[in-house]
Amino acid sequence: QVQLAESGGGLVQPGGSLRLSCEASGYNFDYYTIGWFRQVPGKEREGVSCISSSGDESKLADSVKGRFTISRDNAKNTAYLQMNNLKPEDTAVYYCAAEKYLDLGACHRARPYDYWGHGTQVTVSS
Repeated sequence: QVQLAESGGGLVQPGGSLRLSCEASGYNFDYYTIGWFRQVPGKEREGVSCISSSGDESKLADSVKGRFTISRDNAKNTAYLQMNNLKPEDTAVYYCAAEKYLDLGACHRARPYDYWGHGTQVTVSS
């Protein structure tokens, strides 16, 4: 049973930083591509970033380039999303997702992922 658990969300002022963690259990973490997504009420889930199983390759959405960084530590079964210079429009529930050997060409789309965490709320407000 693949399980993912996000943590690290919270309330932060514009310009602030947060680091989200996605801890995995129940499977060989280093076989899986990890994606970070976010969703606000009434909108579709949006791909934010994704990283290959080895961590050698990654992608970032244009809206977060230069501000967010994705990484992973396979020894700790954990992926991270470092978010800097946060803006009010970054406010959303953030989810991590995992899919075995998913090509990075498709990793920004929600549909290919079978495994999801429950999400963590990020609120950027003064």
